[in-house]
Amino acid sequence: HLEKVRSDKPKVAITVVKKIGGAKNGGERKVLLKKNKSSLPTKAMVKKRTSKKYFKNHKRNIRKTLRKGKVLILLAGRHKGKRVVLLKALRSGLLLVTGPFSVNSCPLRRISQNYVIATKTRVNLKDFKVPKHINDSYFRRVAKKKNSRAERDIFAEKVEKYVPSEQRKADQKTVDEGVLKAIKGHKEGKIVLRYLKSMFSLRSNQFPHRLQF
Repeated sequence: HLEKVRSDKPKVAITVVKKIGGAKNGGERKVLLKKNKSSLPTKAMVKKRTSKKYFKNHKRNIRKTLRKGKVLILLAGRHKGKRVVLLKALRSGLLLVTGPFSVNSCPLRRISQNYVIATKTRVNLKDFKVPKHINDSYFRRVAKKKNSRAERDIFAEKVEKYVPSEQRKADQKTVDEGVLKAIKGHKEGKIVLRYLKSMFSLRSNQFPHRLQF
């Protein structure tokens, strides 16, 4: 009975014959009504995975020597060679440091822990709290929209110099006040200030792996 039902079903045409012009093309050609997929998946069922484990949500492991108030030596960037005070580790894993600016002209900056040397000198910053709004997004620069007409004119191009905002200046002042207060409270405050002002450098007969910082 099943065989009869199957035989009664009308057959659906998969191909169609099309006429082709040209003397040496055969005149006719069979063409599929429904073309096959050009790219087939390697798996039969590909599941869509939820992207929960973003890189920004990864756990950041900070070195044990990098604690709040530690004096660090910068090894890269515009201020390399300067000694700075560590304020805190940000969510991105970068370190928030300051000179202070009034001591060695190093402003509030972020730097990777790979490019710092932690010294044994530490300033007591237990009473000082970094403002909450100073985070990773605080350092993000907003790109200005370019004028399409100005882009065409090659001679009109000008390199925009970065100028700190009034908010940045006010924050720098408040942070510096707190850090300087902690330095003055140190038993060797004057020596620590001189230490922060001095630049780090190596002589020809000095090796960093043999030095104690």
